[in-house]
Amino acid sequence: MSAEAYRESLRSLAPRVYVGGDLVASVADEPRLEPGINAVGLTYDFALLPESAKVMVTTGLSGDPVNRFLAINRSREDLLDKLEAVRLTCQYGGCTQRYLTHDAFNGLWEATWRITQRVGGESHDRLKAYIAHAQANDLAIGIAMTDGKGDRSKRPSEQVEPLSYVHVRERRADGIVIAGVKAIVTGAPYMHEFLVLPCRRMRPEDRDFAVACAVPIDAPGVTVVSRPAGRPGNAAAKFSAKFAQSVAAVHFDDVFVPWDRVFIDGETEEAHLMTTNYASHHRHSCIGARAGFGDLLIGAGALMMEANGLELDRIAHLKDKMVELIKITEGFYACGVAASTFGEEDAAGNFRPEQIYSNIGKLLLANQIYDMHRLAHEVSGGLVVGLPSPEEDHNPATAPMIESLLRGRPDVPYAHRANVARFIEDLTASETGGWYSVISLHGGGSPEAMKMEILRNYPVQDRKELVQALLDRGALDLGKGPARDKQPGRCCTKGCAE
Repeated sequence: MSAEAYRESLRSLAPRVYVGGDLVASVADEPRLEPGINAVGLTYDFALLPESAKVMVTTGLSGDPVNRFLAINRSREDLLDKLEAVRLTCQYGGCTQRYLTHDAFNGLWEATWRITQRVGGESHDRLKAYIAHAQANDLAIGIAMTDGKGDRSKRPSEQVEPLSYVHVRERRADGIVIAGVKAIVTGAPYMHEFLVLPCRRMRPEDRDFAVACAVPIDAPGVTVVSRPAGRPGNAAAKFSAKFAQSVAAVHFDDVFVPWDRVFIDGETEEAHLMTTNYASHHRHSCIGARAGFGDLLIGAGALMMEANGLELDRIAHLKDKMVELIKITEGFYACGVAASTFGEEDAAGNFRPEQIYSNIGKLLLANQIYDMHRLAHEVSGGLVVGLPSPEEDHNPATAPMIESLLRGRPDVPYAHRANVARFIEDLTASETGGWYSVISLHGGGSPEAMKMEILRNYPVQDRKELVQALLDRGALDLGKGPARDKQPGRCCTKGCAE
């Protein structure tokens, strides 16, 4: 589909969506959701452009061309292309949201395969059929993963209010009935369907909460309660008035799901494998997304310095700050490239990003998003938040004075300087800027989750044995002993155990 065809497809649906206390009559025509629909639309239009088709289009399960964000990874090159596709679309849209579908499909692939291998049944075949359906219809699918969670000190099955987690309320001959709330669903109002996933490790007593299934957005019993996407209609919002994202709570009130749309039902160990794999894929995607965001800050900062009359090459402290901003952006992106290059093939034939580099890259960007904002502020100056409101640009009593006296370089119009300043304010110092900070910190899991995965997967024991061998022998027999890294794919790109 094109972006316009995607928008038109939303008009054929009748979801129950609330924004700002209002029941939305038509999602596709709601101004408060327009920036989110625009951002997702980029993932459609970029797939139609010849110059971006290499990264945006790949081969689907049927052998036909499909959107990269609906595809299963079959190689390390697929991982690299997905990373680049995320960065490309987010350079224009900030957060284009649809790549979460890719992460969920790939997270489920091995888990459902293992269920079928262990107990038989149709779990993996159902998933393949659903992915083929999504690819054939070029769907936008919202990932309903993060539950309300209730009392964080208690497990899902211990909650006083069990509906704080989505769970299976009833199992019938023709399907299941689910109930509960998902608290943070990216792009929820303008998706075609939801993919419901468990958000944490489940124990056997939590089996009713270990459920993965697909639900149409307008299925009976589904209610979406959403934030507006960005700051539509705000003249100062030079970016988020056009491109942004909604985040919503989605309530499932005894929603029926037929068995062919159920992929995990009570298989707690495979559900845990799914959450782990999804985390690796999604943190890998987050790296590409925030690299695209960093590209916007780098470009805007350079334009602002130019409008201020400052030459980057001649002012040492500005040069240092710009290099620092570039270093941060390309530093965590390099972890994404490494995670792709050392990607690991699982037993089901899916390639996932190498976990250590994925988690380090996400941890770096989560902590350094605030440094990225600070550096953009430092190279741009205080006018970013000191500029009069856009209404004064058209006020006969103030506009001539502002245009004349708030200009920087004589050959740079005031309007250009003001637009760049407001662009940086929108991305870093507004409600939108705060949103990017928090979503970068907690999106894909908190920094503590990344630290746990790094320690769980890093070969600390190998490093200990390396040093112990040096202490014991004084010198190492090259190629022998425990000093060789035992992780396949860590010494080269062959993925072997050499």
